[in-house]
Amino acid sequence: MTRTRRRSARRLAASTALPAGLVLCAWLLLGAPITSADATSAIDDLLVQAGLEGVFGGGSRAAEGGASDLLVAEADPAAAATYERERFGDAWADVDRNGCDTRNDILERDLADAVHRRGSSCVVSRGVLADPYTGTEIRFERGQRSDRVQIDHIVPLAYAWRHGASEWTDDERRAFANDPANLLAVDGRANQSKRDQGPGEWMPPNEAAACDYVDRFTRVVIGYRLTVDAADARVIERVEAGCPG
Repeated sequence: MTRTRRRSARRLAASTALPAGLVLCAWLLLGAPITSADATSAIDDLLVQAGLEGVFGGGSRAAEGGASDLLVAEADPAAAATYERERFGDAWADVDRNGCDTRNDILERDLADAVHRRGSSCVVSRGVLADPYTGTEIRFERGQRSDRVQIDHIVPLAYAWRHGASEWTDDERRAFANDPANLLAVDGRANQSKRDQGPGEWMPPNEAAACDYVDRFTRVVIGYRLTVDAADARVIERVEAGCPG
């Protein structure tokens, strides 16, 4: 994994806002003042110690790793039959408590020249997407074929459900569904063609995106301790072998 890709991953996983109560908690438990620049890592450490990491959306569980770190196991067929989108909470919650829902946070992050709707500091009304999945440029305009740009769960929710998320708490699933490290603004048609498939069945049409896509997918499943199908593991290993070290 290149240093550039690692820096990008850290930027995508960074929280944009933190609850004041958790900052105070960190200050008290650490016994020293804590600045906003240090707050995210300190609070993540406290949540891990309490067994609550990821629940409040203050950080991402996505972790460094590669094909050799994957947990390979076939999907649970019983879990596949019980999947419901609602088990991951309402779509696009404001888990980081910055006043904006996750969809608009991701549009703001991924679109160039993003413009907000008049009177709103959150709702993105238009912008330009350099789509990683197709390698094309898409002009997004809310209300005017806005479905041309969709927010993709890199590790699909149904995939996660089949590979371990069915055993999580509702709060954990809600945090996963809104984790910026697992979200990407992409071409709507490419997102629809992907559905709930892993790399063994679907890869971005733009071959130049293969390394970054597999890297993101792998970091999320490792960080959330999800399993992957054997076919997915084989493709991840093959793609990784051709990526810059």
